Amino acid sequence: MFFFKCMLLFLLLCRFIVASLQEDVNFTYNGFQGVNMSLDGLAQITDNGLLMLVNTTTEQVGHAFYPQPIHFINSSTGNVISFSTTFVFAMFSELPTLGGPGIVLVIAPSKGFPGALSSGYMGIFNTTNIGNPSNHVVGVELDTFQNPQFMDIDDNHIGIDINNLRSIKAAPASYFSDQENGRVNLSLYSGRTMQLWVEYDGIKKQLNVTLAPTTIPKPNIPLLSLIIDLSQTILDAPMFVGFSSSTSATKTPQYVLGWSFKMNGKAKQLSLSKLPKLPRMGPKTRPRIFTIGFPVIGASLVFMSIVIIQFIVVRKKKFAEVLEDWELEYGPHRFKYKDLYFATKGFHDKELLGSGGFGKVYKGILPISKQEVAVKRVSHDSRQGVREFIAEVISIGKLQHRNIVTLLGCCRRKGELLLVYDFMPNGSLDKFLFDHQSTTTTKTTLSWNQRFQIIKNIASALLYLHEEWEQVVVHRDVKSSNVMLDGEMKGRLGDFGLAKLYDHGGDPKTTHVVGTFGYVAPEYARTGKANPSVDVFAFGVFLLEVACGRKPIEAQASEECIELVEWVISSWKRDAIFETVDPKLEMNYEVEEMELVLKLGLLCSQSDPTARPCMRQVVRYLVGELQQLDLPSLTSENTGEVSFWCPYFSSGKSPPSSIADSLHSAGR
Repeated sequence: MFFFKCMLLFLLLCRFIVASLQEDVNFTYNGFQGVNMSLDGLAQITDNGLLMLVNTTTEQVGHAFYPQPIHFINSSTGNVISFSTTFVFAMFSELPTLGGPGIVLVIAPSKGFPGALSSGYMGIFNTTNIGNPSNHVVGVELDTFQNPQFMDIDDNHIGIDINNLRSIKAAPASYFSDQENGRVNLSLYSGRTMQLWVEYDGIKKQLNVTLAPTTIPKPNIPLLSLIIDLSQTILDAPMFVGFSSSTSATKTPQYVLGWSFKMNGKAKQLSLSKLPKLPRMGPKTRPRIFTIGFPVIGASLVFMSIVIIQFIVVRKKKFAEVLEDWELEYGPHRFKYKDLYFATKGFHDKELLGSGGFGKVYKGILPISKQEVAVKRVSHDSRQGVREFIAEVISIGKLQHRNIVTLLGCCRRKGELLLVYDFMPNGSLDKFLFDHQSTTTTKTTLSWNQRFQIIKNIASALLYLHEEWEQVVVHRDVKSSNVMLDGEMKGRLGDFGLAKLYDHGGDPKTTHVVGTFGYVAPEYARTGKANPSVDVFAFGVFLLEVACGRKPIEAQASEECIELVEWVISSWKRDAIFETVDPKLEMNYEVEEMELVLKLGLLCSQSDPTARPCMRQVVRYLVGELQQLDLPSLTSENTGEVSFWCPYFSSGKSPPSSIADSLHSAGR
C-alpha cells in the first residue's frame, strides 16, 4: 500500500513538471542565424539571418515552424493557456497596387499541410478541407489580396481565421496613433518593416491583435479584439506554431526578421537594432560592365534592342483588342470584363436591379474608383441583342444632358454585351406609381411637387433629343418604366435601345414598329415612320400616368380593358376631370398645375399628329411661358387607337403585325 502511494505521488509530480515545462515555452529570435526552424517549400534562412517565407517563384508555398510541439491546453481545467507572440515582417510586390496572398501566423496540429494550395489558399487549405472543423487550425492572416470567395473586406487587411480563410473578424491594416487621435492606415506590401502582436488571455478568453510600423512603440489600442474560446478549436494534444505563406502570379517576396513567443506570459520584446537587414529590391548596378570593351558593349546593345523590339511587337499583338468599325467611330469608354465581373460580385442575384426582354441590370461598384454603376447585361437569347446594343451605344454615347441617364461605357467579351450607366439610387418611376400595394417595397408615395418636377425633367430631355442635339433622336419608348430617379428624385430618361437618329431637316425612314403597347402613336403603327411626334404621343400618355397613377391599359376580370386616355376624356366631358387624379395624392396638389398636366396629356395623345404640340411648346406650357391651353373637341377617334386594339389585348387573339411588333418590347 505504501509503495502504491509513492508511485501515485511520483506520477502526479511528473505530470506537474511536464505541465510546468509546457507553460514555460519561451523563445526570442532577433534574426534567425543558426536557429533550428522546421522549414518546408520555399521557406529558407538567408545568409544574414532573414527568414524568407517565399521568394519570387510563382504558385508555390512556404512553411516555417518552431520545431518543438507545444501543449496549449491546461490539462486540469481544459482551457487554453494564455500566450503571447510578436514578430517583425516585411512584404514586397513587383506591382505598386497589387499584393500577393500574404502571411498567416498559424497554430495547427501538424507542421505539414499535404495537398495545400498556393495563391488564395495561402498554403494551408485546399478546396476539399477548407472550413472543416476537423482542421483545428487557428490563424491570424496578413492578407494583401481581396478574394471574393472568402469575402475579404479589401486587399490590405488583418483577419482572425478559424479552420477557414473567411475571417471571423477583420480590419484594414492600420494602427491607433495618440498624436493623430485616430487610426493611421498602413500598406502591408509596401516593403516597410512592421510588427504584429498576438495575445490571448486564457482567463478572459480574449484574443487581441495589434499592428504598427517598427518606428513607433506598441499602440495601446489593438487593431482587433475578439472574445473567443480557443479550446473549442485547439486540441488537448501537441500543437505547432509557425508561419505559412504562398505565391500567386505576382512576384511577392515575404520576410520575417525576428520572432518572440511565450506561453503563460508576455513575449519578450525584440531588439530592433539587432534584426538583420532586408535585401535591396530592384536591379543592382554592376560596375564591372565598364571594364568590358566598347565593341562588345555595342554588339550587346544592338542585340538587346532587337530582342526588346521583338518582345514589344509580340506583346502588342498578343494583347491588342479587336474593334469593329462602329466601335471605332462611336464607341465610348471600354470597360474590362474583369472589372465589371468583380463590381457586380460575379453578376450575383443579390445585385440584380431588374430584368426585361433584352437582358438584366445589376448594381455594381467599380473596383478602383468605387463609383456606383448600373450594368446592363444583354441576354444571349435576345435575337436583336447586338443590333439594340449598337443602337444604344451610338445614340446615347454622345448625349450629354442633366435629365438623360449617362452612359459611362461598354464592354464586349465573346458573346456578352454590357452597358455601364450612372447608378440611379431610386430606381424607375413606375415602381413609385404602381407598386404601392407590394409588400416587398419600402417606397413612399411621390408628392405632387415631385411628380410635376419629374414631368418637367423628361420634357426638357425630349426637347434636347428632338431639337437641341446635332441630330434628331426619336426615343420610341417613352414610358414611366424608362424614367429613372436620381438621388434627388429628379427624373432622367433612359434605355435608348430602340432610339432612331436622322439629320435635322431629313426624312425619317420606314422601320419595323417597335415600342410598348399603349404608348405607340397610331400613325406610327400604320406607316412605321418614327418622328418626334411619336415621342410626343407617348409623352402625353406618360403625363396621364403620372397624374392619375394608372397604367395606359388595365385589363379587368370581366375581360374588358380600361383605356386611360378615353377614361380621362369622358371625365373631362362631364366637367369632372379631377376625378381622375391619383387618390394616393389625397387632394394634396396644385389645382392649376394638375389641370395643365391632364389637359396637356390629352392634347399630346391626339391621333392626328399635326394637332399635337412640339416639345418646345410643351416645355413652355410647363414652365408658364404659355398660359392659355384650350382643348379641341376630343373623341375616341382623335385620341389614339388604343381602344381599337383593346379587343385583341383582352381576348387573347393575335393583333395586327405592326401591333405585335410593339408588344415585343413591352417587357423592357
